[in-house]
Amino acid sequence: MTESTQARVATAVRELIGAHTQAQDAGRADDIVELYTPDGVLEVPGFGEIAGHDALREAFLGWAPTQPQRHLVANTLITSATEEQATATSDVAFFQRGESGWSVQVLGRYEDVLRFHGGAWRFHKRTTTYQA
Repeated sequence: MTESTQARVATAVRELIGAHTQAQDAGRADDIVELYTPDGVLEVPGFGEIAGHDALREAFLGWAPTQPQRHLVANTLITSATEEQATATSDVAFFQRGESGWSVQVLGRYEDVLRFHGGAWRFHKRTTTYQA
């Protein structure tokens, strides 16, 4: 893969991760679902494996914010990349605003498998782990 292609893939992967984060914090379940391949999978501790657009939509509707929140995703490292598939690892901190202000609710990590599908990069699998 050329440096130019590698840079293009890296930019697309980071934009996809950012789009997911912003849609999730805004509670836009349909926008999130469109970021997954039709057979996309999300693994979240306590929820198991959530597979396919219908199940993903149901999950994200259930997790719609009831108060202001932010997922801050950082340290994204693309661990492999081709023109068709990439893997990336990112750290995440989840903040929520309550009566006493903003506070960290969860620290974790995303392990993503992304695929070029239907003319765009999509999540094929996202595995979430939480830090104790």
